[in-house]
Amino acid sequence: MNKRSKRMLQCMTAVTLISTSIACSKQSSPAEVKSTTNNSQPTAVTYPLNTNQTLSYWGLMGNTNMANFFSSIGEAPFGKELAKRTGVQVNFTHPPQGQDREQFNLMVASNELPDMIETNWFNNGVYPGGSQKAINDKVITPLNDLIKKHAPNLNKLLEEDKELAKMLQTDDGKYFVFPMIRNSFSQVYRGPMIRKDWLDELGLPVPTTIDEWETALRAFKEKKGASTPLSIIYSNTGGMDIQDTFIGAFKTSAGFYVNDEGKVKYGPSDKQYKDAILLFRKWYNEGLLDNNFAVTDAKANNNKILSGQSGSTTYLLSGGLQSYTDAMREKNPKFNMVGAPYPTLAKGETPFIGQYDFKVEPSRGVAISANMKKPELAVQWLDYAYGKEGNELFNFGIPNESYVSNNGNIAFSDKVNKDPKYTTIQILSQYTRQNGPFMIDERYSKLILKYPQQEEAVKLWSATDAKKHTLPPFITPTDSESKELAKLTTAIKSYKEEMQLKFIMGKEPIENFDKFVDQMNQLGLPKVVEIYQAALDRYNKR
Repeated sequence: MNKRSKRMLQCMTAVTLISTSIACSKQSSPAEVKSTTNNSQPTAVTYPLNTNQTLSYWGLMGNTNMANFFSSIGEAPFGKELAKRTGVQVNFTHPPQGQDREQFNLMVASNELPDMIETNWFNNGVYPGGSQKAINDKVITPLNDLIKKHAPNLNKLLEEDKELAKMLQTDDGKYFVFPMIRNSFSQVYRGPMIRKDWLDELGLPVPTTIDEWETALRAFKEKKGASTPLSIIYSNTGGMDIQDTFIGAFKTSAGFYVNDEGKVKYGPSDKQYKDAILLFRKWYNEGLLDNNFAVTDAKANNNKILSGQSGSTTYLLSGGLQSYTDAMREKNPKFNMVGAPYPTLAKGETPFIGQYDFKVEPSRGVAISANMKKPELAVQWLDYAYGKEGNELFNFGIPNESYVSNNGNIAFSDKVNKDPKYTTIQILSQYTRQNGPFMIDERYSKLILKYPQQEEAVKLWSATDAKKHTLPPFITPTDSESKELAKLTTAIKSYKEEMQLKFIMGKEPIENFDKFVDQMNQLGLPKVVEIYQAALDRYNKR
């Protein structure tokens, strides 16, 4: 057997073992860990803690900029300052980007678990069956009593914010992670954007309806010479990366969503989804939509915007809008990319859906291994991030090095803002934890917004009904439901992507749309919707 075959066999074995042999190999239940009753009050924690115990932590570095300077969080100024303040030494292990799922499977199957594991423990995460199954298999520890007694900062947040508490529980009420908590600015960070300098030249407004968009795109092509007026990113895993821009105008979505009656629906099976496909097909035929959209990645999309081939896209607040403005400031001072509202069919309507992330980031939660005999220290160490001093360290770094504070008003230092070689974000990455188990401070988001166009874009992109119609990622299918979802959803998604491309490009007659829906039903779509609905109903009752 060659090395590659051995590696594949290891991973296949790992995935199988996660849900079977692990449960048998454990000797003690998380419930046997010393804890307090639910009536206990949190114990005041004084830092630095008095301990000689070293903790272990596994997870992605979560900060590609930091990885350019250090191989571990512990080596960075942030990590060293955190160790000094908490009195706890932590050995960090970071799997390579893109290999984290594979290494997670091998690690769990071996039962050689670190004290803390940062990954996606929710329904759509890395552990088959999600958090409840991981607790049942005695891979991770339920945290209710531990938080109540040893994490006063997080405990206070959970008591004050019932919505947050709901997101962090299993259906039977068990807490299982220390979360990454977004602020309002970091919940909406992606949306449609357009060249306002071109619009101004042409005497056109920033478009708000489908008709206005079509007018603008046609003018970009005919009067500005744009070869691809609308450029979009296509991903092999996610398909058209437009966050339901244009699709939402037809009161539907490119994936699963919740309708006005609280029922789970799958957008591509809606009759009105056909209208969205017809719109893209029309724009594709007229050259308003990039004819090469199906092979356009982020780099190619950026090149089309910066070269003037395209005047609009759907992309990121910082990595897109800000980066474009930065790149063109000297080359073309008139360049002005701005955010546009999610378009609707009728003027003045509230957009049905758009990009919206809930206040908890699912992929950055930290669970505590059930192998850990005395988890109290890990709980106290993690809780530091949710207090005032920890919050400022995680968000702004070290006082008088990366930031200065004057009566609560925080500003980044010249060391961060005026480095001759690196950007503000790159320097700041050495002093802060840009992803991970902490709360993103409102002040942080406002500090890193470089241009007024960004702040205005967030306001426009936030003015949707996305919160109401987005299926929460915190729903928890049962073990049997999860197994059925794994079998059905991949085939449905692959078929949908294949047919959607054919419809848009004219390779499949639009008259076959009903047959397309019938085939998805044959592949098990009604069962998937039924499972998600049951999980959503349980979530709403938490």
